[in-house]
Amino acid sequence: MGQSCCGSSDHLPGDLTRRGFVHKLALGAGVALFSNFIPSVARATNKPECMVLSCLDFRVMDDVANLMWGRKLHNKYDHIVLAGASLAVLNDAAPAWGTTFWDHLALSVAEHGIKKVIVIDHRDCAAYKAVLGPNHLKTRQTETEAHTMMMTRLRDFIKARYGTMEVELLLMGVDGKTDKIG
Repeated sequence: MGQSCCGSSDHLPGDLTRRGFVHKLALGAGVALFSNFIPSVARATNKPECMVLSCLDFRVMDDVANLMWGRKLHNKYDHIVLAGASLAVLNDAAPAWGTTFWDHLALSVAEHGIKKVIVIDHRDCAAYKAVLGPNHLKTRQTETEAHTMMMTRLRDFIKARYGTMEVELLLMGVDGKTDKIG
């Protein structure tokens, strides 16, 4: 009588059985097999080249990472995520967010010697709608103007504190397309 496909695997040769696999895993052979699941951030060895400030919106998180990867900055940047990105640092409604940014930037400069900040705001941002009101985001032009105003203000504040710091301003669509501001 034939054996079902879901029956015992004892008919398989030695190390191809379930028991053989578990035995090899227990002996350490599985370490190499599973090492690819260790987060790559744990393998980063270089100091970061910049700090990235971006929004927490789930729709752009992968695009931010892909942008940095495309710039060959994977594992080479400190990343701070705050709702509204530049708006979070400058708004009066949640001043602790601004304090958080400045504290993290100071640490990144002191510990990692970063010399550049990349600010990535994004279109259709709920934080901008909540703080500035929906009229600021009514058209593409007014939305761009609102982001440009906040990002350039933040750039000016960063330059005032860290005179030689390079600051790049980017406005990302929820489709991942990015425009340079200023």
